[in-house]
Amino acid sequence: MVMFLNEERVGGLLRWDRLIAAMEAALAGFSLGRVLQPVRNMLTIEEGKRYLGIMPAVAEDAMGAKLVSFYPGNTGTGVPTHLAMIMLLRPDTGEPLAVMDGRLITEMRTAAVSAAATRRLAAPDARVLALLGSGVQARAHLEALQQVRHFEEVRVWSRTADHAARFAERYKAKAMPADSAVRGADVIVTATAALQPILEGAWLKPGAHVNAVGAPRPDWRELDDRAMANTLVVDSREAVLKESGDVILSKSKIYAEIGEIFAGVKAAPVSATTVFKSVGIAIEDIATAKLVYDAACGEQQRPR
Repeated sequence: MVMFLNEERVGGLLRWDRLIAAMEAALAGFSLGRVLQPVRNMLTIEEGKRYLGIMPAVAEDAMGAKLVSFYPGNTGTGVPTHLAMIMLLRPDTGEPLAVMDGRLITEMRTAAVSAAATRRLAAPDARVLALLGSGVQARAHLEALQQVRHFEEVRVWSRTADHAARFAERYKAKAMPADSAVRGADVIVTATAALQPILEGAWLKPGAHVNAVGAPRPDWRELDDRAMANTLVVDSREAVLKESGDVILSKSKIYAEIGEIFAGVKAAPVSATTVFKSVGIAIEDIATAKLVYDAACGEQQRPR
């Protein structure tokens, strides 16, 4: 019988430590050529407002697909900008195993991938975190990154000052202008729907690490050319060269896929100023769905 898991159930089964480890393994497998997946097929329903993405992937132990709606036009309405459903199947027989809500999986796997990258690329003694953006991904990144570094100071900026103030009050952060937040920060997250750069390379201190997860369209930007001129690591070369305006428009040279670093194929440039540009790929969703499914099966088998 096909299992169904709603968002509440998914949230009760996911744990940051296991998810971060699963993302490392999934992306290492991807970069080693052990995953079969096309670049996301994104259908434009209404430019700038409504998109539908189709994301299948097959790995040795998991197979499935995510259907994701990206509706930036939902901003401010109370309806999430990202909604999704994931179907998980057995890779050996093709049998459906589960259907589950994918909104929370999208949120958490994105932050978990950034945390895994930060563990390899940020300075070991990183203490100051700057969040550009104060929405769902800012909150998720704060939780995930605290699993891999101990931050003594958290700074936040938002284009809407009230949003930054509320985030700061709730999470014991400091709201401040973008340039002030970034200057002197060890780790920076850009998680916005910006169309033009909101982070300037001149603000970055040497050795800083940036996780850039917003601006998921080929003509949108979060980082200026100077920021993108630093050591660039991506989740998928093929995907960023199709989907990321930061990479496409800056014509930046890609040092490595993060999976190559996880697999030991490329060295982690810890002393460099680094940018990890993540657009999100299907294997992250399918590996997370498999993690959720296995946890649910484990709960069912435990004696009550």
